[in-house]
Amino acid sequence: METDYLIIGSGAVGMAFADTLLDESDAHVTIVDRHDKPGGHWNDAYSFVTLHQPSAFYGLNSLQLGNHRKDETGPNRGMYELAGGAEINTYFDQAMQQKFLPGGRVSYYPMSDYQGEGRIVSLLSGQQTTLTIRKKTVDATYFSPTVPATHTPKFTVTPGVRVIAPNALPQLWLQRTGQPAPLHFCIVGAGKTAMDAAVWLLRNGAAPDAIQWVVPRDSWLQNRLQTQPGLEFFNDSIGGEADRMVAFAEAKSIDELFLKLESLGQMLRIDPSQTPTMYHYATISTGEVEMLRTITRVIRKGHVRSIEPDAMIMDQGSVAMKAGTLYVDCTASAINLRAIEPVFQDDRILIQLLRAPLVTLSAALTAYVEVHGADEAQKNRLCAPVPFPNDLAGFARATHAGLMNQFQWSQDKALRQWMRHSRLDSFARMVAELDKGDTDRQAIVARLRTNMMPAMANMLNLV
Repeated sequence: METDYLIIGSGAVGMAFADTLLDESDAHVTIVDRHDKPGGHWNDAYSFVTLHQPSAFYGLNSLQLGNHRKDETGPNRGMYELAGGAEINTYFDQAMQQKFLPGGRVSYYPMSDYQGEGRIVSLLSGQQTTLTIRKKTVDATYFSPTVPATHTPKFTVTPGVRVIAPNALPQLWLQRTGQPAPLHFCIVGAGKTAMDAAVWLLRNGAAPDAIQWVVPRDSWLQNRLQTQPGLEFFNDSIGGEADRMVAFAEAKSIDELFLKLESLGQMLRIDPSQTPTMYHYATISTGEVEMLRTITRVIRKGHVRSIEPDAMIMDQGSVAMKAGTLYVDCTASAINLRAIEPVFQDDRILIQLLRAPLVTLSAALTAYVEVHGADEAQKNRLCAPVPFPNDLAGFARATHAGLMNQFQWSQDKALRQWMRHSRLDSFARMVAELDKGDTDRQAIVARLRTNMMPAMANMLNLV
């Protein structure tokens, strides 16, 4: 068999790349994945997972996700909908079945492993398929996240202690014979998954004082209000970005930057008495923060090393625990932090973040550049990887790298036009379509542009 592009991974990144590649070229594409359906890690996610940010700019460039409606209930009330895991899986499966495969230019190998040198092996039969790859191999798995369902905890557990992944929470009503319903809960981990699990427990009736929460380090959180599409949120989104540039330009230290952003309502923290040291682009509503603040039994003694029937052994000592406590393991990493490499490497494409944290926009843009770029040097100039932050200084690095990319994109007329029409970059489209007679909003755009250069000049002083 022959193909132009072999794409390893049918998750959001691989699907977004394939979608744009198919639309911008006449290439034949082969997609291989170990899952039985497209969607990657979404296939393994807990049932109550949702996007952090609006559905409006997630997924494939050619296919709308959701109905562009606002939530009317819950902590996201008044803001645009956040697709859940089941909806996202259906979305990617429909794209494969209704667009990719019927077009005749896609071969799809689910439940299969790519073993290099064009060899695809079925996980069920062992049958091997050998491909001749005419153009390039595309690795869409480089920054794949780990999820609780497929994650192995780094702590040990004494037999008899109940430790579950968040996936099992909705099945707690299915009690085994003789197994009592849990009355005490302990969430292990402090990332967005842990926050989701805590909110789920609270919304489903668990009392705040029945929940303990192991928080090795606190995080700054992005206020979801600043991520909203739609002209009615212009002052929060584009205006918020202008305010952010001013804060970057004026800050004398990275801690001062985050405090400035907090004062603007852009950054949130769950416990105002704690100084966060982590930032992973976790995005949340003020309603969720208010709920999480009701959990006051927070344990800050580092990471868990082992769990015994009546105690947790931690980096900084042990903590007595009630027998029968149900532990919810939320320690899986949201992203696999690896060293960045050039995106275009001869006959290989290594998809990485080009604008954090928008993974599907980055993948679609990479495909556009692959088709229309003049040569490898130009392609890599347009697709410089953005390092994902693991600490506060990393936020400044990532923002600087993203703005450098933005400048490069602005110099390419065709790419600039593509981005203005891309559903994955709703802010660029919003600014491009702004009425020239709307003087108030045009003034906000001017303020953003005026402060961008001073901000960029100061960003690297904050790392």
